[in-house]
Amino acid sequence: MRLQPEHLATLLAIVDTGTFDAAARRLHVTPSAVSQRVKALEAELGQVVVVRTTPCRPTSAGEALVRLARQQSLLESEALASLATDGRPRSDLPIVVNADSMSTWFGAVLAEAAAWDDVVLRLRVEDQDHSARLLRSGEVLGAVTSDPTPVQGCSTEPLVTMRYLPAATPRLLERHRGGRGIDWAAMPLVRFNEKDDIQQRILDRHGVTGAPPTHEVPDGGGFVAAVRSGLGWGALLTTQLAPLLDSGELVRLGARDHVDVQLYWQRWRLPSAQLERLSDTVRREAARAGIRPDRGSARLRRQPGPRGPG
Repeated sequence: MRLQPEHLATLLAIVDTGTFDAAARRLHVTPSAVSQRVKALEAELGQVVVVRTTPCRPTSAGEALVRLARQQSLLESEALASLATDGRPRSDLPIVVNADSMSTWFGAVLAEAAAWDDVVLRLRVEDQDHSARLLRSGEVLGAVTSDPTPVQGCSTEPLVTMRYLPAATPRLLERHRGGRGIDWAAMPLVRFNEKDDIQQRILDRHGVTGAPPTHEVPDGGGFVAAVRSGLGWGALLTTQLAPLLDSGELVRLGARDHVDVQLYWQRWRLPSAQLERLSDTVRREAARAGIRPDRGSARLRRQPGPRGPG
């Protein structure tokens, strides 16, 4: 059996764009041609390769083909770039990053990538569960994630430890003092979404068994704004919190309370100069951003994930 390159390219376009019609526009063919190519591929394999939902997604069999198509596309574009004298084609580098990294240190990666004229970055902001799925399916080539377990076919390395500190407005703190301490069970809190367990980790340390009033703000900037407004207390990154402590807008809760989250860079094991350059940049900027990586992976596996999506 020989897989047709145009069939693989069509499947990849469907997964990337989400629909048969959008894939047709990307490939400059008719939607009917896209459908026929997919049917021919499925007939040859004897398996369904794409689920016709909105957006379309690959089946287990389709994921293996998407990985192959992504690898072929990247290596082909790099080969063409090395042969071209002008107007070099740009390689597609899809990656996934957690939200807190995007709002802090990862901006320096983008600043450096702005000078690259041979790639197109496609960023997705997702939590760690989606990161693994996207790597496994071949939808992305790399991921900043808190999951140290490498997806099959990928390598992983520690990047940076992100430290979160609980904080609140002075007014909110005064309203919820209990004796000499804080009434953690009554003071409202802010979390990113239901997967954000960083605040709960702090409550667990203080023996809180109930559920305090919990607001959800699933946006990086909005989360910080909610804490600043006094809507509830929340755990902020040290870089986010420092200027707010200096200005007096927020106060830290518990001198010793903090949650450390180790982040990792997972990427396909693929001999790609462009992917390696991106990896070097991610590695370097992460090293500048925070606490040095702790290589005690057994302990870090029990750490919570970064605030999501991320």
